[in-house]
Amino acid sequence: MKIFMTGAGGFLGSYIVRDLLELGHEVTNYARGDYPELKEKGVHCIKGDICDGPSLTEAMKGHEVCFHVAGKVGVWGKEKDFYNINVVGTQNIINACKKNGIKHLIYTSSPSVVFGKSALSGVDESWPYPTEYCAHYPKTKAQAEKRALDSNGDELKVVALRPHLIFGPGDTNLIPRVVEGAKSGRVKIVGDGQNLVDITYVENASQAHILAFQKLLSEPEVVAGKAYFIGQGPIKIWDFINDVLDLYQVPRLKKQISFKTAYRIGSLLETTYSLFGMTKKEPPMTRFVAMQLAKDHYFDHTNAERDLGWKPKYSIEDGLKKLRP
Repeated sequence: MKIFMTGAGGFLGSYIVRDLLELGHEVTNYARGDYPELKEKGVHCIKGDICDGPSLTEAMKGHEVCFHVAGKVGVWGKEKDFYNINVVGTQNIINACKKNGIKHLIYTSSPSVVFGKSALSGVDESWPYPTEYCAHYPKTKAQAEKRALDSNGDELKVVALRPHLIFGPGDTNLIPRVVEGAKSGRVKIVGDGQNLVDITYVENASQAHILAFQKLLSEPEVVAGKAYFIGQGPIKIWDFINDVLDLYQVPRLKKQISFKTAYRIGSLLETTYSLFGMTKKEPPMTRFVAMQLAKDHYFDHTNAERDLGWKPKYSIEDGLKKLRP
């Protein structure tokens, strides 16, 4: 099939592209940057911005399926920037699909859409969006996911996936930040170190997208209009981080800071950075980061296993072996 994709040059997106090409599909990537490595693989690349609705609509002509993987990720920055890319961009994708008669949309969401100020311990997809968020990223991803799922109908079939804490070869965010932070002594265990989370090896996350795509075509009545948590857990996040540090021969973390202290520091830094208009430089701690590092956030994967037929092909241990420097 002719597949239109955003975010194909990113970490997760590059694996989804690989899997789609192996299945014989034609892929077009739409992005602001240049990706010669995608062109070498046979991906048709169109340069553009998802915030530019008319250009996006033109670029999507002639395609049959859309994977919307791109988004603005981060714990700090201007709300307008997050809103424009995550919400306006997603709405433009929806509009362009409908204008071009594209009937299937696979949307990459995040478990953060349901993360407010409370721990999440084994909840399923019926868990509601919170009324208050501590960062622009989860708030705008929730708004975008809601728009995507609300657009599901006879004209457009939509499924949303929520992969959590993706790691693996090619990661430029999660693992590198942890390793560099530990090397510099900036990272401490937040809380008691016993909190449980979901993590996802990148090839398993890509596998979930492929399965969702195939099921959306073959049995839309089963998956259309639904969101699915994707993850491998629960595990103790600080044990996992120390296992990663062992791989990179970086001393394991032992120093701790209480959650309350980290949260207060994060709140103070957010206030200070906002007061001085420091939106480009990320504070060393925020309330959202403090909660992510100290509280449970793992989920029930029953629905993904039943509806998508998704079961991780690779264990966390397998993923760590592939991550070995």
